[in-house]
Amino acid sequence: WDPEKPQFRFTVLVFTCLLTFGSYFCFDMPSVLQSAFTGSNNCTDEQQPSPSPPGVAEHISSTCCRDCLGMSEQNYNLLYAVYAWTNAVVVFFSGFLVDKLGNRAGVIAFSLLCLVGSSTFAAGAHLRGTDYLLPVMLLGRLLFGAGNGSLTVVQNRLVAFWFNKKELALAFGCVLAFSRCGSVLNFFLTENIRDAIGLEWTLWFGVGLCLLGFVAAGVVSGLDVYGVRAMGLTEELQQESRRVKLQDLGQFSLQFWLLVLSIMFYYNGVFPFVADASQFINQKYSLDDKVSAYITGAVYDVSMLLSPFLGGLIDIIGKRGYLALLCALLTIPVFGLLAFTTVYPLVSTLWLGVTYSFAAASMWPSLPLVVPRATLGTALGFSTSVQMIGIGVSNVVVGRILGQTDSTRSVMLDRWKLVMLYLLGNVIAAVVVTLLLNAVDLKRGRKLNQSRKEKLSLERMDQLVEDGIAHASIESGSADASSAAGYGVDFAPRSEADERSPLLSSGGSSSGGGITGGRKHAIN
Repeated sequence: WDPEKPQFRFTVLVFTCLLTFGSYFCFDMPSVLQSAFTGSNNCTDEQQPSPSPPGVAEHISSTCCRDCLGMSEQNYNLLYAVYAWTNAVVVFFSGFLVDKLGNRAGVIAFSLLCLVGSSTFAAGAHLRGTDYLLPVMLLGRLLFGAGNGSLTVVQNRLVAFWFNKKELALAFGCVLAFSRCGSVLNFFLTENIRDAIGLEWTLWFGVGLCLLGFVAAGVVSGLDVYGVRAMGLTEELQQESRRVKLQDLGQFSLQFWLLVLSIMFYYNGVFPFVADASQFINQKYSLDDKVSAYITGAVYDVSMLLSPFLGGLIDIIGKRGYLALLCALLTIPVFGLLAFTTVYPLVSTLWLGVTYSFAAASMWPSLPLVVPRATLGTALGFSTSVQMIGIGVSNVVVGRILGQTDSTRSVMLDRWKLVMLYLLGNVIAAVVVTLLLNAVDLKRGRKLNQSRKEKLSLERMDQLVEDGIAHASIESGSADASSAAGYGVDFAPRSEADERSPLLSSGGSSSGGGITGGRKHAIN
């Protein structure tokens, strides 16, 4: 089985996609089940409280149900904040460790952490009514966050490795689409599953899907090891990994840092919104829990459908920096509509789904373009870490703004308006940073905004330069072959990432999917 053929790398892609299907299903289960998590379990029946009499202020009270967990809104948002903070701390070091130890160790270890974390979280629900419920469920989210964020880093590293200089954005789009398929099915199915089997067993259903990811991790690990061995790259990659140091982070380009900030601010607007959107829609628009969950899930519905196509499109047209700026600009009206109008919320969530799809398809696949291959895991880990710090802070801020739910309707709606304005502020910050990113990229060779045609043209020029240098070296025997051949070193300037890349000091070459030493095989 030839690992250089498309059949092999797309088989790797299928199992790579399965890695996070279950974990993404589990991640937003609290969002769909928010009324059950925050509802009271000290009720005499399972009915909502009766409407207030005329002239009496209407209160938004907790749902009453036998399997409700009775969390406060602040504790509920802690479930997301703990996930984000743990993710932020762990993924930075996990990215570095994957660069040092390889994909095989990372994919097995982190998928196992997801499985253990989701199991602990589900077990915590059985402690309803005790003081242990919140600590155990927070521990579960902590372990789950440590595993899922790190698993995403390995997943992206696998895609960048096997699809280097090929269908990179398409592959990233497929991974995102499959992950979002898990999120979408969560929003469509979880309420119905809970109605059928109860809250606790619904959470265990999510654990079963994480088990599927663990099985996929075993398969993709074997495929990766086989492919690397078959292409004769094992020793070369081990040499590269030995050169990786945490200090490499300080040598990353300004484009990398601005790209990381763009990702953080944009996702600060999207993920905290999705975490609380079901409750927001239920309270502002007076829609029931199932409809609220469906409308919230529309963000991921659109993302699931569009991501592969957008990835393929961006592979062709390039212009990633411009697209990142455009999608941030077009996200601004979403939170304006939600804050100040009563337009049916499905309009806003569908709109957000489109802009989020463009953002994900343009921002994340840009990272391999601005860092050396050998340090890609470190770069992805750090980027995810910063993203999760921002999301964790935002979850806490949203929880503090909302406070207690036992307030009048008008008070709660005012609080929700403040939440939407906070999310809007983050998106505006993303616009400012992406403007700076494009300005810097313009001065540094338009690495993010090259079209495919321009990129291929530059690669051909690089190849001509290398061929000319090699020919001149043979003819003249001179150590300064570039001068003998008449080629200046500035003919095809290298990026900061390429200049520091360990790849440039490894002399081997191979046709193995562009994954070898030398400038022409570095990720562009």
